[in-house]
Amino acid sequence: MNTTNSKETSDRIAHLAAVVLRRPGALYQEKELAGSALAQHHTSKQTSTAIGSLAAKVLADHHSCIEAKELAGSVLSQVRHLHGQAPAH
Repeated sequence: MNTTNSKETSDRIAHLAAVVLRRPGALYQEKELAGSALAQHHTSKQTSTAIGSLAAKVLADHHSCIEAKELAGSVLSQVRHLHGQAPAH
């Protein structure tokens, strides 16, 4: 059974995600995070564990750009968790 997570992507993060998706030079992982953030804007959708894992890697990578880290932090805060299990890192 999944726990509920009432968080959703803010308007600011959704705007950032749209900018990243339009940027021709954006990395695949940045676009994945941006797509996840937009999918959660004004919806009850939550981040999958796979995207949560990607977000954790982006946050841990000191080469990741600030936009990627902002998107990663947002989607990571919305990961769905199973009862009794810690978030994927």
